[in-house]
Amino acid sequence: MGGAAQTWRQFGDGPLSRITSRVYILLVVELLLLLTTLPALLPLLVLGRDPSNLPLAALLLAPVGPAVSAALYALRHQQTDLTDLHPAALFWHGYRANAFGVLRIWVPTLLWLAVLAVNLAYSGAVGLPGWWAAPLVLIAVGVTLCAANALVIASLFDFRTRDVLRLAVHFLLRTPGVPVGNALLLAAAAGITAVFSEAVLMLLASIAVLAYLRISEPMIHLIRKEFTS
Repeated sequence: MGGAAQTWRQFGDGPLSRITSRVYILLVVELLLLLTTLPALLPLLVLGRDPSNLPLAALLLAPVGPAVSAALYALRHQQTDLTDLHPAALFWHGYRANAFGVLRIWVPTLLWLAVLAVNLAYSGAVGLPGWWAAPLVLIAVGVTLCAANALVIASLFDFRTRDVLRLAVHFLLRTPGVPVGNALLLAAAAGITAVFSEAVLMLLASIAVLAYLRISEPMIHLIRKEFTS
């Protein structure tokens, strides 16, 4: 009888239950990502890829930051216990708690990237020499990877914006696997968009955010260990 008690598993503890709960969590987060970004991203799908549309594209991407932040929060805090699933509540809590702080990082990042992209696209017209393309691309990559770190930190920790940015820059060098992983993830996203469309990428958004969270785990662990009580 004692052996039977030791091997007894409560409902929600088995491998099938864990798989089911993970699929459910991803589906709910995917639907909420679409709900919070689709009104802005639908015009982006039909927007021409002319460089003159880059500032408008940056404006349309503004809601993506808070939505991804909320998804990161929900995926980080939701347990896989099938009897205690509430990813939607976690998503909306993360959205309300982090939206303002995330926008203070996300909007300037979009503006910086839009300016750099416009300069690259019209480098000949404004008289920039060809070698300027390399430093502009390097700056864009650095801004993007720093913003990727900052978005995770702002989503999961309660720091001032300037401290978030300092930590984001610090962990570019402290945990090099994180920016490398994020760069590969962005390259994969760009490849999916180029081969298929933005719509396919949107349908894989929750999986991409989960991969983004897993890539950032070393940085999250060190911040929790060294910079929180």
